Amino acid sequence: MNLSELRKGNKAEIVKISADKALRDRLHAFGVMRGEEITIKGCSIAKQTMEIQVGATLIALRREEAEKIEVTQI
Repeated sequence: MNLSELRKGNKAEIVKISADKALRDRLHAFGVMRGEEITIKGCSIAKQTMEIQVGATLIALRREEAEKIEVTQI
C-alpha cells in the first residue's frame, strides 16, 4: 500500500521508499525513513498534497512523493 492511499487520521509504518537519491535524502532529513510510524494529519481536495506527522515533525508531501512511499497501515 502506498502512503497516498491513506486518509486523514490513519497511522502507518514505512516499509520502503522507492525514490531517487535526492528525494530520499530530503525525506531522511525530516525523519521519514523505513520503520518509522507516521500519522496522516490532513489532505487537500483531490489529495494533491497531504500533511503527515513523523515524531514531532509535520511534513507536507505532494501526491507524486507520497506514491513512492510504501507503508503498512497500523
